[in-house]
Amino acid sequence: MVRTLRRVGPLVIGPGAAGHPVLNALTVDVEDYYQVSAFQSIVRFETWPAYESRVERNTHRVLDLFDEHAVKATFFVLGWEAEQRPRLIEEIANRGHEVASHGYRHRPVYSMTPAECRDDIIRAKQVLEDITAAPVRGFRAASFSIVDRSLWCLDILTSLGFAYDSSIFPIRHDRYGIAGARRFPHVVRRSNGAIVEFPLSTVRLCGQNIPVAGGGYLRFFPAGLIAAGIRRINSMERQPAIVYLHPWELDPGQPRLGGPLPRRLRHYANLQRMEEKLRRLLREFAFGTVSTALAACGALSPTPRGQWQEAIDDETAAIR
Repeated sequence: MVRTLRRVGPLVIGPGAAGHPVLNALTVDVEDYYQVSAFQSIVRFETWPAYESRVERNTHRVLDLFDEHAVKATFFVLGWEAEQRPRLIEEIANRGHEVASHGYRHRPVYSMTPAECRDDIIRAKQVLEDITAAPVRGFRAASFSIVDRSLWCLDILTSLGFAYDSSIFPIRHDRYGIAGARRFPHVVRRSNGAIVEFPLSTVRLCGQNIPVAGGGYLRFFPAGLIAAGIRRINSMERQPAIVYLHPWELDPGQPRLGGPLPRRLRHYANLQRMEEKLRRLLREFAFGTVSTALAACGALSPTPRGQWQEAIDDETAAIR
């Protein structure tokens, strides 16, 4: 039976007190151009080593950009990439960024059985923790693939000690999303524990959730529109936003692959403008890691032991 999300009252976390800017979360999904779900039908996992790797140079470009703007971010790293390039992951951590998990081989959660998914998550977590010698607190599913029919993945995450997840996109989309999901950080209770969920950012307009979380939406939409959405989330709704990007989105010279036209359009559109748009957001808003943004709004303990705390004990999101 499919489990659905039940919303239990508002979780008011009240950032932005005393005139201080809201700390938003800045995230990077560390994967290469040929590993994305858009090309899954033409690029098999077994053939990954045959493709030109550009993830290292592109991730260094992202790291340098963040250094230039003096911001820290959470890097959701693909376990396979971590195995191939452990020194890159060490550098991410050494530069003061948070290392979190993006699974091992970028398979959508709903394409796996629970047992396969658990093995994939365990393998990636172990690889990352071996490299960084630190616990991995956060997870993001490939292509935001925790949806109504794959909510069981949250049980796996809680059983493995993850403190937070950022996989649920509260929109309607052909490949992901839970349209009725809560829009801001909240605690999700499961039968075996609880986990903090930081949904991808949206603004409510004309009864619909409009995505303003970065990535392809930042490439497709005017930067001013994305900035206005984040400003509204911060100032009017008094909540932190979360922004994501991929290293390949700063690489307009990447090789062109085949596949269905709509997916190619989504992947390659406006790559040449992404860095300029990202720089604008970095100038206009305060950003930090997911853990620090959640700690700033009271939703997560700042300690690195994989522990979480509820902001309001009796106002949580429950999944029945």
